[in-house]
Amino acid sequence: MCRGVFRGAVARTPRHGPVRPDPGRPRPRGHPEFAVAAEVPVSALTVVLALLAALSNASASVLQRRAATDESGGGSGARQALRWLARVLRRPHWLAGAGLLGLSTGLQAAALAVGSLSLVQPLMASELLFTLAVGSVVFHSRPDRRTWLAFAALAFGLALFLGAAAPSAGNETATPGLWLPVGGTLAGVVVVVVIVARTARGAPRAALLGLASAVSFAATAALMKEVMGRLGQGLGAVATQWPLYVTLAVGVVSFLLLQSAFRAGSLTASQPALTLGDAVTSVVLGWVLFQEEIGLGVRVLPEVLGVALIGAGSIGLASAPTVSGAWDTAPDERDGPGPDEREPAPQRP
Repeated sequence: MCRGVFRGAVARTPRHGPVRPDPGRPRPRGHPEFAVAAEVPVSALTVVLALLAALSNASASVLQRRAATDESGGGSGARQALRWLARVLRRPHWLAGAGLLGLSTGLQAAALAVGSLSLVQPLMASELLFTLAVGSVVFHSRPDRRTWLAFAALAFGLALFLGAAAPSAGNETATPGLWLPVGGTLAGVVVVVVIVARTARGAPRAALLGLASAVSFAATAALMKEVMGRLGQGLGAVATQWPLYVTLAVGVVSFLLLQSAFRAGSLTASQPALTLGDAVTSVVLGWVLFQEEIGLGVRVLPEVLGVALIGAGSIGLASAPTVSGAWDTAPDERDGPGPDEREPAPQRP
């Protein structure tokens, strides 16, 4: 596939019979086994799908958090916690959030199928922006000036980094033989970071666990791209190959590490490591595994500036009172008792 154009995957049958793809060979975009069915600007399609995935993910997080705040705590014991969880899982907000999580996964997979890993994953950082917007509606809270400044920094940083880097489309599947050493390296990094995190407390521990989660989420996205790249072999073939099941396993590990990061410390500590770690690791994996490229040379300066703005915006959004304070409570709890619940005014004798 030439850069900037998505060519539909409609197989053609040559005179010598149908072409059967080699599972062990990376398939570059625009491979001759495919004929052109349609031409859509791939960068625009990828951006739209990735942003929709980020919006769905943010909406799911806000709705499920709303379900948790709507349900009063059930005590500190394991049995009470399970009962509380069972009640939360029946809440309409939680069920809607679960559906949006599934939609987000599908949209992200579609974005990775037509675009580069180094474009999709940095765009997923816009989830913070959508979390603010959706949360402000759900929790009836207006963002303050500090929050808007952080919002602008993150949005401008993303645009600056992606505009300067201009990630190019690489192969649909990874170069043969690279998954084992790359996967082993990623696993080693995660294990070392988690071990170091166990010796820390508070914000440093949350930041380290956020970094471990970021590396795991980037690996999950790379594996998801590998699965999508193999769909041309047929669903039956994909179901018998390892990437699908490793993707599911690494995804579960990523989720558990993220929950550990949230429990270890504040969102201010974990979110910057999570946001930047995922984006940077994904760019590296796209270059190593899928032969994707980003602009270097004189473009490095605006790229670094964009990354710095993304980090500053992430810290600002995570620590802003609108997000970390009353924003994260149900409207009834934040606004206090209603008119019927207040004590009546004393009557004059």
